Amino acid sequence: MRLASLTASNSDILAALGVAGWVVAVDRHSDAPGLERARRVGPDLKIDVAALRETQPDLVLASLSVPGMERVVAEVQAAGLPTLVLDPVSVQDTLRDIREIGAAIGLPERAQAVAGALESELRGLARPLSRPPRVLVEWWPKPIIAATRDSWVTDLLETLGAVNALADRPGRSTPLALEEVRRARPDLIVCSWCGAKRLRPEVIEARGLGVPVVGVPESGLGRPGPRLIEGARRVAAALAALSREEPPSPESPGAPAGTRRGRPRDPEPDRPENAR
Repeated sequence: MRLASLTASNSDILAALGVAGWVVAVDRHSDAPGLERARRVGPDLKIDVAALRETQPDLVLASLSVPGMERVVAEVQAAGLPTLVLDPVSVQDTLRDIREIGAAIGLPERAQAVAGALESELRGLARPLSRPPRVLVEWWPKPIIAATRDSWVTDLLETLGAVNALADRPGRSTPLALEEVRRARPDLIVCSWCGAKRLRPEVIEARGLGVPVVGVPESGLGRPGPRLIEGARRVAAALAALSREEPPSPESPGAPAGTRRGRPRDPEPDRPENAR
């Protein structure tokens, strides 16, 4: 079967299903292993539909988890290409999407195993906490953009025993002034900048909020797919440090991976328009 993937989350799912070699066309940002022979057809929001069509895919996978993907989907469908469009807003949606993709490519049992393993691992990270910590997940620093109620982040944090500090705000994400971040009263801020070449947790620390910051690559938190487990592990480690009342730092053996302090520097943007 000839597949095309226009978003990194779907590419990660295909790799987890063991069919990355079936992918004949892929967006520029996908970095899952096994895509070396696939034709790169542009960034997810600027897909070269003519080039995509030349690869003759049997199925094109897209996801509305990338804001603005609706326009690309319309162009792909207008070109007459068969398209499966996903739109996850929760962990359960993500598990469903894995199963839906598996069914669409004829591998339902394998997809069930991948989804089941992800669900089991996430549940295994859950820890009862006396007070659920308030966590703010930052998708972009300037302007500050953070995950709100209708994001898989909300569900993921609840699974880990925490709450989204912006769960009272509708939508998937929102721009924030610094004072709004302060009013959200986060106990932990997660730096997971979308498309940034390098994370800069120290930029967030330099705002003077006095809140621990942990860095989680976009691949582990900003993509609704099997790699959410990577981000969940890091956030769970940061929550464990909070519960011990030990401020995470590079000098502490129990510090979560990615927690950093130092001189603030400007982020290196790649595609900030995709900040979720």
